Amino acid sequence: MSYQDLIYSVADQIATITLNRPDRMNALSRNLEAELHRAFDEADADPQVKVVILTGAGAAFCAGFDQQGKPGEQRGGDPTGKSYAEFIKYWHQRDGERIGQWEHMWRLGTPIIAAVNGWAMGGGFWYQLAADITIASDKAVFAQPEVRHISNTSFLMTALCGWKHANRWGLTGDHFDAQEALRIGMVNEVVPHDKLMEHTYALAKRLALVPEPSLRLNKAIAMQGMLASGLHAALLLEGTYGALAHSSHNEFREELYNIQRTQGTKAYLERRDGPFQPEPMGPRSAKGRAERAAKQK
Repeated sequence: MSYQDLIYSVADQIATITLNRPDRMNALSRNLEAELHRAFDEADADPQVKVVILTGAGAAFCAGFDQQGKPGEQRGGDPTGKSYAEFIKYWHQRDGERIGQWEHMWRLGTPIIAAVNGWAMGGGFWYQLAADITIASDKAVFAQPEVRHISNTSFLMTALCGWKHANRWGLTGDHFDAQEALRIGMVNEVVPHDKLMEHTYALAKRLALVPEPSLRLNKAIAMQGMLASGLHAALLLEGTYGALAHSSHNEFREELYNIQRTQGTKAYLERRDGPFQPEPMGPRSAKGRAERAAKQK
């Protein structure tokens, strides 16, 4: 297959999928997300592929869903010109799709390793959660800042990290670093940034040594077992409450969207995230600035 917004390659029984919109920090467009799931299927159907590595080009793994879109294009979540029913229907369909996307990844017989090379925000945060294994660069930064403009977190984080950690980070949208992600059990390992792909590739090669039936069936035991034990029902609930959150348009979000319409996405993000500065962790946090200053001495 040919792809516009990602790079797909195969070597040593490993398919590497690289999100390739570095000018947008690999933000998820409709096309990129569709291509990503096509690439998952291509890898899973290829008898020469036993493992998938998912990563991003440039400074980001994935900065979330594209907030900008094409010039002059109205963002889907903007209710302008829509009836209440149309607006709620839009979000009901979008949030319902999300369940199928995570479960699509888990139904694959091929394990997916996320190599988080930088920013993992919003939808990118969710994709690394849904991966079977996650290896993080020590420069990785994680967050769900979309909750600050009325959006939903994902139950995946609760299932993986526990409700105390999910609430701490999901209720604020705050950034947290790779070491915190490791501490709360969200990632498997943290490695030096310049060793990320080498380390991930070495792990993928170890998985590829295992016979294909073992990989496929043991992944199914874990992931289908999680679904059978209640995760599927929880995600159905997430889809409903996510649609309710997204369609809860109020005066504050209208102010944000008006800023975006008239002043652009940068001004919109400054208004949304400005009151939360400095972030508690990550390169733009007070902690991050102190660490950089200490290294320069």
